[in-house]
Amino acid sequence: MASTKRPPAVVVLLALLAFQGLSGIFGGVGLVLDPTGESLQIPQIWLEGTPFADYTIPGWILLIVLGLLPLFVFYRLLKRRPFCWWSTGLVGVALVIWIGVEILMIGYQPQPPLQLIYGTVGLAILILLFLPSVKGYCLNTIAQAETARS
Repeated sequence: MASTKRPPAVVVLLALLAFQGLSGIFGGVGLVLDPTGESLQIPQIWLEGTPFADYTIPGWILLIVLGLLPLFVFYRLLKRRPFCWWSTGLVGVALVIWIGVEILMIGYQPQPPLQLIYGTVGLAILILLFLPSVKGYCLNTIAQAETARS
């Protein structure tokens, strides 16, 4: 039977998912409640040339896709539920795509370095995901569930 001990890389993944989820909820709620972005000190000028008149739609996307989803995946990984490996990868890919599209739409904004921070978080999630200890920990969940039932 495979070990149920959580590898250190999984602990780091849990921390990254929690960080992303909480900050996504904070940012998403902030943008939905104040679509001008002023309360979060996000300039309205960044939206020029984008399809958005204000930050309402980006706020909802941030809240759901990069806030609630990472916390849901955090729970799945913490409880070692089936498909936790795939869902963790989904969060990493979503975050990298979000930052990439943001940079394409508004350009790279070095101050504050949020694009750098969150791009690094997304890449770190994807890199950690392919470590043998993480992959084995996550992908053995189905086999362990079947063994426990028999």
